[in-house]
Amino acid sequence: MFDEKTAKAAREARERYEAEVAAEGREQPGPFITTSSMPIDRVYDATNVAKLDYERDLALPGAYPFTRGVHRTGYRAKPWTIRMFAGFGSAEETNARYRYLIEHGDDGLSVAFDMPTLMGYDHDEPEAFGEFGRCGVAIDSLADMEILFDQIPLDKISTSMTINSPAAVIWAMFIAAAEKQGVDRSTLRGTLQNDILKEYIAQNEYIYPPEESMRLVVDTIEYASREMPEWNSISISGYHIREAGSTAAQELAFTLANGIEYVKWGLERGLDIDEFAPRLSFFFNCHNDFFEEIGKFRAARRIWARQMRERFGAKNPRSWLMRFHTQTAGVSLTSQQPEVNLIRTTIQALAGVLGGTQSLHTNSWDEALALPSEKAVRLAMRTQQVIEHESGVVNTVDPLGGSFFVESMTDEMERICLQYFDRIEDLGGVLPAIEQGFFMSEIADAAQVYQREIEQHERVIVGVNDYVLDEALDIPILEMDPDGEARHLERLRRTRKTRDAARAARAMSELERATKDGENVMPYLVEAAHAYCTVGEICNMWRRVFGEQPVYVAI
Repeated sequence: MFDEKTAKAAREARERYEAEVAAEGREQPGPFITTSSMPIDRVYDATNVAKLDYERDLALPGAYPFTRGVHRTGYRAKPWTIRMFAGFGSAEETNARYRYLIEHGDDGLSVAFDMPTLMGYDHDEPEAFGEFGRCGVAIDSLADMEILFDQIPLDKISTSMTINSPAAVIWAMFIAAAEKQGVDRSTLRGTLQNDILKEYIAQNEYIYPPEESMRLVVDTIEYASREMPEWNSISISGYHIREAGSTAAQELAFTLANGIEYVKWGLERGLDIDEFAPRLSFFFNCHNDFFEEIGKFRAARRIWARQMRERFGAKNPRSWLMRFHTQTAGVSLTSQQPEVNLIRTTIQALAGVLGGTQSLHTNSWDEALALPSEKAVRLAMRTQQVIEHESGVVNTVDPLGGSFFVESMTDEMERICLQYFDRIEDLGGVLPAIEQGFFMSEIADAAQVYQREIEQHERVIVGVNDYVLDEALDIPILEMDPDGEARHLERLRRTRKTRDAARAARAMSELERATKDGENVMPYLVEAAHAYCTVGEICNMWRRVFGEQPVYVAI
């Protein structure tokens, strides 16, 4: 970046500066650290980026290695998608929330499912007792999916679904619902989270052993690449890794390592890298430390581009692009003085935008206490709209590019990430590292450090360990329809009774045969969805065929 004369002058000036500041003795003791406990220098200057090669490491937006963004014109051509994550109670209630969101400016839907759905149980099974609609919408069959997207044109709006172990099943039901609307599957736009590896690492919402689960993921990748060219068959997710307590660099490294593992499995299936890599997408957390998060996003693009082009030999430039969704950090929300969460979320959303995200969800200020109210959701959307229309940050592409601090943070994120790649490879790869508890142990250690810093007051959390108020909370709490569960269970009973029993039995038989024969299960799942087979019926069949994976415990 600089000639030797300039670099030498910068080093000499930096040395004088450090000596003079130390002699003054005016600096507070700190610690000056990021949210991830990374120490931060007093100042950043040319000496911190002396080894930075402009063409190799930065270049222009839309040019390899995409450090400065995947699009040449940033948000000047198209702003990020406002995609608010939502789901609760019955399909009817969530459908009403979706139409409310669209009315107030939501560009894309993002579906949250409740725990029985996430774990592949129907809601009349014993395992589902007491969990109906608590953390998302309840879906058992195509009958529910049709209601969920009633009056929502699936050919005009993109849809993301946060589902993992039963992802292929829920996706098949979504496809069937669209086809019943008269929408051809090839035109559907959206994203299936479908990231089972991070479940074994952080979230623990898995059902089957890793090998069998990965087979289902590759089935969806293969099916999407050949049948649904506008669909992202997987959203490789760091969000839950970060929510579990990881550092920013761990989130980056573990997420990208998982992405590389999916690429390996796709190649082993016989897919060409350029056949499926352009539709791989990512999902990141955005925590409180403004510059750490921006550096993480910029490093992610650069690392992924180099892995795709230089390691896997992808020829299509679209295969080199990392496209990602961002959600503000749920774990950063506090139940104490919850209005302050609006400020946290605004800072996080701004970092996501300056980091170059393609879509963004902003958490609602009341989510540490309950499912968000309509007013809270509207304010969360307005946060994004103010950033887009009033802040000025969309006027130029990568406005922080070239900042000594930001470029140094980007480089540091890349350095730590590559070190983790080496450690994972030394353990034999992602699946052996999961079996050995490596990821879980690293995350647990990081979470412990963070918590200790709060307890020892080395880190201030406003309203929690400083600036504390003793006041009663007075916020509206969203209440679900008390009749929603009974209505849902009656629909499930009616669906089983009125469906074409012979067609459903035939669909289940063919799906089980295809599963055992190693065929791609997706065509059979779509038929089972049209036959109104249920999530529980399909997942319980796989439980018999695949077995169930015990819960890992990090030691």
